[in-house]
Parts: sequence; structure tokens; C-alpha cells
Amino acid sequence: MGNYFLDNEDIQFLFRHFDMKELARIQELETFNGDADYVPVDLDDAVDNYWRVLELVGDIAANVLAPHAAKIDEEGNRLNPDGTVTLHPLVQENLRRMAQADLMGFTLPRKYGGLNCPNLVYTMATEIVSRADASFMNLFGLQGIAETIYAFASEEIKDEVLPRFCRGEVTGAMVLTEPDAGSDLQAVRLRAFQDETGQWYLNGVKRFITNGCGEILLVLARSEPGTTDGRGLSLFLTERSERVKVRHLEHKLGIHGSPTCELVFDNAPARLIGERQRGLVTYVFALMNGARVGIAAQSLGIAEAAYRLARNYAHARQQFGGPIERLPAVAEMITDMKIAIEAARALTYYTSMICDQENNNNRILEWKKDLSAEEAKQRKQLARSLKRINAMLTPMSKYYASEMCNRVAYDALQVLGGSGYMKDYAAERYLRDARITTIYEGTSQLQIVAAVRGVSSGAFETLVAEWEARSYDDPLLRDLQQMLLGGRNRVVEAIQAVKQKPASYLDLSGRRLVDSAIVVIVGHLLLDQARTNERKKRVARRFITTQMPLLQAWCQQILAGDMTPLEEYELLAGPVPTADQLG
Repeated sequence: MGNYFLDNEDIQFLFRHFDMKELARIQELETFNGDADYVPVDLDDAVDNYWRVLELVGDIAANVLAPHAAKIDEEGNRLNPDGTVTLHPLVQENLRRMAQADLMGFTLPRKYGGLNCPNLVYTMATEIVSRADASFMNLFGLQGIAETIYAFASEEIKDEVLPRFCRGEVTGAMVLTEPDAGSDLQAVRLRAFQDETGQWYLNGVKRFITNGCGEILLVLARSEPGTTDGRGLSLFLTERSERVKVRHLEHKLGIHGSPTCELVFDNAPARLIGERQRGLVTYVFALMNGARVGIAAQSLGIAEAAYRLARNYAHARQQFGGPIERLPAVAEMITDMKIAIEAARALTYYTSMICDQENNNNRILEWKKDLSAEEAKQRKQLARSLKRINAMLTPMSKYYASEMCNRVAYDALQVLGGSGYMKDYAAERYLRDARITTIYEGTSQLQIVAAVRGVSSGAFETLVAEWEARSYDDPLLRDLQQMLLGGRNRVVEAIQAVKQKPASYLDLSGRRLVDSAIVVIVGHLLLDQARTNERKKRVARRFITTQMPLLQAWCQQILAGDMTPLEEYELLAGPVPTADQLG
């Protein structure tokens, strides 16, 4: 009997590395749990409960989800003539087993039947599930819909809907994109209108909706006639009915177990979530931030599965008188795959912890009515600071982890060679599943645009200043810290150079600037881990010494000021191919 939590030493190390008791201290306040049947007796009990939950996730992932993954990938789901979708029987079985284990209300308060786990623990669970079957993560990981309902809906809606999520009776979908409104959600046109009694209805089409056949749909719709921007959009909850039909199931490269739907709304009854006109700017942005951390975790899971396959194959495959892992080129690939995963995991998990700190601080401001004036002032300042840091780290994590995932999946197939190209091994599935991670919930390019604003506006320097002030007893760690200090200076120099250029140069230099900042941030995170772990010292050394030359090159490119992709685009990109020139 395998267990995808207990066999992963790095996840267990990070569980112990982070201050779980401090997260639990606020997470488990009686205020948030209401009159739940069970609450932890103390902080040790709470942390022990989180560990046991991850053990349970790891068991189901290894012994239920993973054995089903290949067959689900091969056969997929079925669209019915009446506009409904029948999930693959093994997907249904996966959902049933997760519901039986009470894992479908992962972060919801216990008063609704949830587990009330911090987002950091949920991120760990999401990675574990994704290692077993990345497509199933898209059902398990859509619990963020329930979190949005909890954060913004009326008490009546919360009391009615959230227990159903926790019992595993329903799954949900974020119904945002349309044929002409993909990344540009301000262009959403699906119409919301009220009848004479005040009842809301939805009319229109949505496309590329993950699990659009789910029972609970959160729909972004235009509620204000005559508007064309984000201020005219509101968020609505509607349930699956004969008024909501799946017109098409997308035929996709990967994640075949996750149905991607085109939906038609025909006067579908709906209920308003929160306030009118705040659908995009407040509610969907919050929803997507959580989803982006979820995709980072999904990326980690896929990469972990691909790495383990490659590691095992390289050890067992005999060529030239020995295992291929002894070939220097293969040894370096395997080593760098492992370190890349640990680097992305460090960033993603740290981001999740910052999300918890921000959420819990906001909860205290909202729930505790007896705060002193001084504490209230300090917590409001903290809220602004955490929001600023999180606005940089969230897109940074999604970008970095998903790009890493694609590299690792690509290299894993390369290690297997011709065998990896065949369906006899899961390497080709991991590569296909990986490809979507840099696209959905915002492409890598859009994540860079979001992250580079934080890098260039001071959030990066504020974040690393605390780490730079730390002292290390170990000479190796001191030397590595000095290298990171030099790297930070190079990044700051590049930021200043960018600010002397036209505004478009910030976006043109965005990837190099964000990549450079990530090297410094992840370097410090690995140094912090190395304080208590001998192996992590070697990981930090390999990461920093191999990435620092790249940082120097990226910053040098920025300082060069080359704007020819913008200034000479037509010349360098060549003419637009005509219809008969397309393949």
C-alpha cells in the first residue's frame, strides 16, 4: 500500500518547517467554527489533525486515484443528447471515495462540515492529488468556489450550499470565459437581468469551462445594461438545470478526466453573490488568485510524478555497461529536475502561507469586535503589506511552477527516450497534462505582467530585506547569502534602468525581471530551509550557483535596452501568412 504523502520527504519536511501552530492558532478560533461538533482541543491536536488529513489524502491518491488515471485519460467523459455530461465511472468512484473521507470541504469551517484546514495544507493536498491524476485535481481543486461563496455570499446561501459541498453532494465550476472574452474578462457579455419580482436570470454562452457540468456554477455576467467594462459585471450562483445545457465537450491534448464545457444559459434562474458591480474586481479576482496557487500545486504534482518515473527508469535502464543515470548528461538532468521541483515547491508553499496570514488577519479584523485601537491600526497596516506581497507572489508562483512543470515533464520523456514517446509509460501523459498549466487561470505571459508590477514597485525589495538581515553560522550559507545580496543589487539596478525607458519596456523586460527576482526569493527560501537540514545546504548551493549566472545575463539583457521586438516587429516577425500558407 503506497502513500503519496508519506513517501514524499520534502513535503513532510516543509510541513514541519513552517510554523503550523501559528497558522492553526488563528485558523481554529472558535469564532470561525461556530457550533461545530468537533474542534481541536489545542494547537498540537490541530496540527496533528492536519497531518492525519494529508496521510488520508496520500493513501487515496496512491491506491485509488493513481490506478484509475490511465483508463480515465484514455476514455474520458461523455456528452449526452440532453445537454448533460456523464463523468467516467472511475471519476465518479474517485469523487465518492474523497467524499467518504470527508475531503471535499477542505478549507471550509467546521460548522458547515468542513475540515477548516489552512490553505498551506490544502496546497500540499492538491499537489498530492495531482501527482496521482492531474485531471482529477480540477474537480478536487475547485473547492475554491465554495471558499468564494463563504467569503462573499449571504448567510442564507452559505447555510444552504456549503454543507452540500462538504458532504461531497455537489461539485462546482468557475464560469467566467466566453468565446470573445478569454483573458480579457472585462469583455464578458453573458446577460443577467431581473423580472418584476426581483428574480435574476442568465442568458448567453460560456466557453472553456472546467467542470462546467458541475452542480453549483459561479457565473460572471453583465448585470448593468449599457456598460462595456468590468464595472458592469456581477457574480451569480446558479445550479445545474434544464436551463443550463452543455453544448460541447472540448477535445483536448490532456487532462481528459476533467470535462471542459461550452455552456448555454437559457433564462437560467440565478442568485446574486455579494453586491452588484463587484463581480470582477472583487470576487473573481479573489477567486482566481486562489485558483492560480492551485495550478501551481497541480504543476508540482505532475512534475513530481514525471521526475519519479524518470529517476526510476534512469536507475534501471542499462546501457553502455551500466545504468544510464551514471551518464553525466542524464545525471545532471535528473539532479536539476529534482532541485527545480523543490525550488518551485518552496515558492508555492511560502505563497500559500502568506495567503493564510492575509486571510486570517482579515478574519480577525472582521470578526473580533474587541480589538484595541492600536492593534486594529497595526492589523490594518499588516493587511495592506500582505496584500501587496501576495499580489506579487501569487502570479509569480503560478508562472514559475507551471513553467518548471513543463520542463520537468519534457526532460522526463527525454530520459525515457523512445519508450517515453510510447503510451506504455505515463511520461507522454504527464507531458500532455503539463502543457495546460502555463495556459489556464491566466497564461504565463499574464502572470509575468502581474508579478512584474510588484517587482518594480518595491514589494520585492521589502520581501527580501528581512531575509538579508539574517545571520548564518555556516560559512557556506554565509557565502551563498552574499551571492544573493549581489543578485538583489543587480535586480534593483535593472529595475532602475527599466524605469528610464518607455512604459512598454517594463512588459518587454518582464520575464527576465521576474525570473531574476524569483532566483533571489527562492534562494533565500532554500537558505532558510538549509539552517536545519544538511541536504538542503547542497540543494541551496546547486540552485544558487547555477541560477546566479542566469540572473546576471538576464539583468545584462535588460540593461542593454533592446526594444527591437516592438520597434521593428513587422520586419523581424515577417509578414502575416496568408490562408493558403497556413499548414
